[in-house]
Amino acid sequence: MINNSDNDEKELEAIRLIDRAETLADREKGKEAIDLYEKAASIYLDLGSYIKLDEIYIRITKIISRFKNNIQAVYRLKSIIRKTEELKLNEVSAKLLIQLGNLSFNMHDWETAGESWEKASNYLFEIDPEEYNNLASILLLKAGQVFERSKIKKDTGKRLILKAVMQIHKFDERYEQEEKIALNLLSQKDFESSAKKFYNIATYFKKALDDLDNLIDEEESKDTYLNAKARFIHFVAEYQTVSALCLRASENREYNERIKQLGKESIDLFKESISMLKSYLFPIKSDFDHEVILRITFDIMLVAIIQGMLGIYQLKPIDYLLDDIKSNKQLVKKLKDSPYFEITERIEKVGIRESLNDLSKIHLGHFEAIKNTLVSYFE
Repeated sequence: MINNSDNDEKELEAIRLIDRAETLADREKGKEAIDLYEKAASIYLDLGSYIKLDEIYIRITKIISRFKNNIQAVYRLKSIIRKTEELKLNEVSAKLLIQLGNLSFNMHDWETAGESWEKASNYLFEIDPEEYNNLASILLLKAGQVFERSKIKKDTGKRLILKAVMQIHKFDERYEQEEKIALNLLSQKDFESSAKKFYNIATYFKKALDDLDNLIDEEESKDTYLNAKARFIHFVAEYQTVSALCLRASENREYNERIKQLGKESIDLFKESISMLKSYLFPIKSDFDHEVILRITFDIMLVAIIQGMLGIYQLKPIDYLLDDIKSNKQLVKKLKDSPYFEITERIEKVGIRESLNDLSKIHLGHFEAIKNTLVSYFE
């Protein structure tokens, strides 16, 4: 039987502790105030009053934010977060992690800031993906952007930025489901239906691309903006290309105009993506981002594939890639070392049909799952 009198006494003790803690906080005695707040939190934990726990921990973070010694503040905050995580107080933990991220960012500790915001995002999304979708996505975006400042977390940053933008538009899971359906239709040789599905996926990325300016400040984060925009342009072009190739494999001449339209649009998009990545890479004299080197050469290879398979010849891929950057000899050397550059050169020299065997041996990104099916129709 619950003794209400004992509970009332415990709650009264907690209130007294909070009052004393607030007095100490007003006197700038933060450490002592936090000790009393934590004692009060322990009482409320025993009583099962989690709303009060939330309030107390938020008060604690406000005191910590006033600490002159940032290292000490981080240490104390991490200690409290461990307690809330042990107690499975995910919403409280998320709020505290946001504060830890802010504090770490101000200290230029990019890894801790990014990890804190990413973890806070995951907690909020687990609690209620509908209610917290925007906040969780923005935190993920911030985590990605700050990781891009870190040498050891740069690739993680790029991945999180893409995930965040897709999450904001609520198609991060939907597009993967749609892709599985499209691949299944393709395996059944239902080319028209698979083409439609792949094109629908392209529209998801197009919508995200159109809204990118509202999410990432180009002036404040130029490299992040360039990389993110180039990546989304690439996805739009890539899925439109797959759609066109599916229609081409159907051998239905009614789709000829549609195939040409998609092919030309995709080439123009790839050109835009390549130009953006060249402007990002050209000022760099050494230590080039390997992932970006692979992306830009992958895009130019796709241009060569589109032109060869769809019979649309708008440009010479290698010339377009190397124009305007030949003075950066180290960059040109890196580009030429890419396996995608080699494939592009071969397609230009001997044609697409004679290069199909080479294509079948190289990883083709989103084309990987469909290359064997589609390549067989062009042999």
